[in-house]
Amino acid sequence: MRRQELLYQPGRQFRLIMWEAALLAGLAPPDVLATQMDRLTSVIGLDTVRLGVVPIGAPLAVPPGNGFWLYDDRLAIVEEWHVELWLNDTDSVALYRRVWETLDKAAVYGTQARRIIGRVRVHFADLA
Repeated sequence: MRRQELLYQPGRQFRLIMWEAALLAGLAPPDVLATQMDRLTSVIGLDTVRLGVVPIGAPLAVPPGNGFWLYDDRLAIVEEWHVELWLNDTDSVALYRRVWETLDKAAVYGTQARRIIGRVRVHFADLA
C-alpha cells in the first residue's frame, strides 16, 4: 500500500500498458482478482497515471512478450523467466522505447480501458 502512495504524488508520472489477456489470467482467487480490477479502474483518470489496455484481437506490430519497465530514457528493466535484466546502454533502452511506442498505438485508454477492465471484473465476480 505504501508504494501506491507514489501514484498520488504531484510531479510523478506513471504510464502503464497491460495486455487484456494478462488481466484474464487466473493467478489468484476470483474475489482477489475482482478487487484488483476495481483498483485498476480507480487509477484511470489520475493526473499521474496513464493506464492502457491492449485488447484481445487488436492488430499488433509486435508479438506479446515479456514485461519491461522504462525509467525515462536511461534504464530498461526486462523481466525474463530466470532473470531480471537492467539495461542502461543507449541501444537497448532505445529498442524498448520503440517496443513501448508500438504497444502504445495498439492500446486503448480512458473509457475504453475502463470498459475492458470492467468486463474482466464481472468475469471474476461471477466466478467468486
